[in-house]
Amino acid sequence: MPIRIVIADDHAVVRQGLKMFLQDDGDFEVIAEAQNGSEALALAKQLKPDVVLMDLLMPVMDGITAIGHIRREVPDTEVIALTSVLEDASVVGAVRAGAIGYLLKDTQAEELTRAIKAAANGQVQLSPQAAARLVREVRAPESPETLTERETDVLRLLAQGKANKEIAAALFIGENTVKTHVSSILVKLGVQSRTQAALYARQIGLGPVD
Repeated sequence: MPIRIVIADDHAVVRQGLKMFLQDDGDFEVIAEAQNGSEALALAKQLKPDVVLMDLLMPVMDGITAIGHIRREVPDTEVIALTSVLEDASVVGAVRAGAIGYLLKDTQAEELTRAIKAAANGQVQLSPQAAARLVREVRAPESPETLTERETDVLRLLAQGKANKEIAAALFIGENTVKTHVSSILVKLGVQSRTQAALYARQIGLGPVD
């Protein structure tokens, strides 16, 4: 089954260019386009896509606000911030809102397709520039709840960039069980996204630091 995608950008030429590029790849299906965050949220709730490509600077509802709503209201849909903005506040805001990826619009085509496929599998995908800002800005929770041994195992694998299917295979559990553990981890750590959880894991030595 192709990965179902919604493109959200207030520039029609950007949406059209992305759609043409992605439709040439049989692994993707662009099912809708939105010109602002409010439309993106409505489409996500209606269509439940696998991935939303979200611009950040849009009218009516900005991308960061829309990301937060989508992650709360359509938790099975992953969101990649695809933007020309590389400011600390934007990067941190998008990740805290729940974006699983953060890419710049000058990203190479192969990197974009790889990021979409990774996001659909629940893998964190950040541009190197965005990752550098996050390492500086995203702080570990001051007093997180204690994780169980199994949750710690899941967090370690998540920090290594493993997808849910890979985590399930490594721990000999089902994918739904992995999703349950990840949800519990996010609640206990007081974070909104897998990206923040992975950064926290790296800060405490559970994953690679680069």
